Amino acid sequence: MSYLIKPLGYKALLNLAQTEMGIKMIKDFFQQNLSSELRLRRVTAPLFVLKGMGINDDLNGTERAVTFPIKDLDDAKAEIVHSLAKWKRLTLADYQIESGYGIYTDMNAIRSDEELGNLHSLYVDQWDWERTMGENERNLEFLKEVVCRIYAAMVRTEYMVYEMFPEIKPLLPQHIHFIHSEDLLQMYPCFTPKEREDAITKEYGAVFIIGIGCKLSNGEKHDGRAPDYDDWSTVAENGQVGLNGDLLVWNSVLNRSLELSSMGIRVNKEALLRQLKETGTEEKKNLYFHKRLLNNELPQSIGGGIGQSRLCMFYLRKAHIGEIQASIWPEEMRRDALNAGMHLI
Repeated sequence: MSYLIKPLGYKALLNLAQTEMGIKMIKDFFQQNLSSELRLRRVTAPLFVLKGMGINDDLNGTERAVTFPIKDLDDAKAEIVHSLAKWKRLTLADYQIESGYGIYTDMNAIRSDEELGNLHSLYVDQWDWERTMGENERNLEFLKEVVCRIYAAMVRTEYMVYEMFPEIKPLLPQHIHFIHSEDLLQMYPCFTPKEREDAITKEYGAVFIIGIGCKLSNGEKHDGRAPDYDDWSTVAENGQVGLNGDLLVWNSVLNRSLELSSMGIRVNKEALLRQLKETGTEEKKNLYFHKRLLNNELPQSIGGGIGQSRLCMFYLRKAHIGEIQASIWPEEMRRDALNAGMHLI
């Protein structure tokens, strides 16, 4: 069900031509900084993969992939990717990427089950990245180090935007705040997960919430996560569960938190078996990706996705993702958005 947030008195700071120029500059600048920070090389990625291989991302396990038959493969079904979480790890193995280095790519997807609104579109574009790591880096401190490197690239990009468009003042704090989802629950026990995200992000400006997918003390998860890529069940040295998380910033235009990235240390053999059992999906062990992982044919890795349109939306102080990307929207939303100062491309 679509839902439109209409910020009172909203007026875009940039016209259409300036917006397109800003999008181009942000994408070029940020990906170069991301590549340098994490030592990533760019690779070409697929738009679709064969169904039944276990390569496509299941997201929360309920979203339907867009599928189509392939005539020259006896009508075998292909799926538009949801993300490239597992494809990237296969690519690290096939390209024999050494520890400490990795890959990134432009990921384009169609998510037909999205509830359309200011932050959600049928079209998803993000930088998907993956980096080979050693077993000794399988810990929370390494995860935090990588998050800080990504966040440093985000801070630099915001300052570049300010130099280009002085009317857009920098908002990001110099350092990102880390908090575990269980500690966040204890801080705001009566709030929903989304309300907790808004409260902590408004206080700190930029937050990384650790432990997405694991069950909390109230028996619920902060948010869902597929069991076969992020490791959300390993117990860290500090006793907390999870080696993954979400990066959020405070969106002053919409007056709420904005998730820009989801990332984590990936499952090893033990974590995969544990999480498949916990989610009742042990039949996945027979799929192509899972067999290769269980046969120790895939490297240990850390990876994630960073939303391109959302990043540009934040930097250019836009109220709707449709002001950044071309997509399909309900006519009523287009009309209401335009009346509220949001020109949807």
